[in-house]
Amino acid sequence: MAKPRNNSLSFLFSSIILFLSFFHGKSIHFNLDNALSWLNDQDDDEVTMVQSRRSSLKSCDFSYGKWVYDQTYPLYDSNCPYLSTAVTCKKNGRPDSDYEKWKWKPHRCSIPRFDALEFLGKMRRKRIILVGDSIMRNQWESLVCLVQSVVPTGRKTVTYAGPTMAFHALDFETSIEFCWAPFLVELKQASGNKRVLHLDMIEENAKYWRGADVLVFDSAHWWTHSEKWSSWDYLMEGNSAYRSLNPMVAYEKGLTTWAKWVDLNLDPRTTRIVFRSMSPRHNRENGWKCYNQREPLGFASHPHVPQQTLVLKGVLRKMRFPVYLQDITTMSSLRKDGHPSVYARAVDSKEKQTIQNSSSDCSHWCLPGVPDSWNEILSAML
Repeated sequence: MAKPRNNSLSFLFSSIILFLSFFHGKSIHFNLDNALSWLNDQDDDEVTMVQSRRSSLKSCDFSYGKWVYDQTYPLYDSNCPYLSTAVTCKKNGRPDSDYEKWKWKPHRCSIPRFDALEFLGKMRRKRIILVGDSIMRNQWESLVCLVQSVVPTGRKTVTYAGPTMAFHALDFETSIEFCWAPFLVELKQASGNKRVLHLDMIEENAKYWRGADVLVFDSAHWWTHSEKWSSWDYLMEGNSAYRSLNPMVAYEKGLTTWAKWVDLNLDPRTTRIVFRSMSPRHNRENGWKCYNQREPLGFASHPHVPQQTLVLKGVLRKMRFPVYLQDITTMSSLRKDGHPSVYARAVDSKEKQTIQNSSSDCSHWCLPGVPDSWNEILSAML
């Protein structure tokens, strides 16, 4: 049975055709029934539209560019109440503040300045969940601080549930959540107080991700922790147990489990997924630390591509679900000045005399700082 024709829609299409005919000075042949049928088939075409989003985003490569000093930055105050102590470098005694004022400028495209009201408008009645380790929490704190100033005091709150914490902008019915899952797959306590990383199990973590409109994932650093810093005693895959396994082999197995869960459980018509690349560290070469670094590097002549990124790209290529890889590794590698260094905690006057010998955090990022640019890119992508 034929579907009834919408008269107002027919009039709209007829008007468009008449306008185009007049504009071009020639007749245009147009099948209105086909046009209406096209509209009726839009639900089926949405998947194709989502799949094509990956290629359209590729035309604007945010990952290569330079850091430009901008006196109008930062985008929020360092007294933002949602910042954890470890990243409040200014409060902890860092004497300089220029690290807050650098803006990322891609070579061939532009990143709009973050607009909190615009972002919350885009995310109205939606859930955005950032999933990963402490560096992903670093990014979550940045994003919350970017938006919270436009939300009245009585209309925002933070809630906690299991491994998640969520900032709620009540008037927008928007939640910005962080979910702790540094491996994505499950790390469990076994008998004898042994820690077992299950490379093929994920549901205990993934159950918190269901119902999200935007998911931003990160998993990289914890896979390479070794010896006394290792986070597991055994790895399990099915009934097979491993005391040791090549970290990149384990990483690929864990990511493959994540990819299968995404392909089977999420719908690209309702959920967008971003996987953020590895955040670089600046304290691995010959014990060199990031203390007293005051400005970005000008460029990366030979950008280092971490093994984790190569493994991740291989897994993403095999997925049916369109996942956008947000490559922040190269841009962030230029910012050795952006880490807390010795200012990951408050220091007193006596400590300042021997501060160079203190432990140095060259993995996380001072806020305001580098993760703000990651979130400006994220906002532009959305």
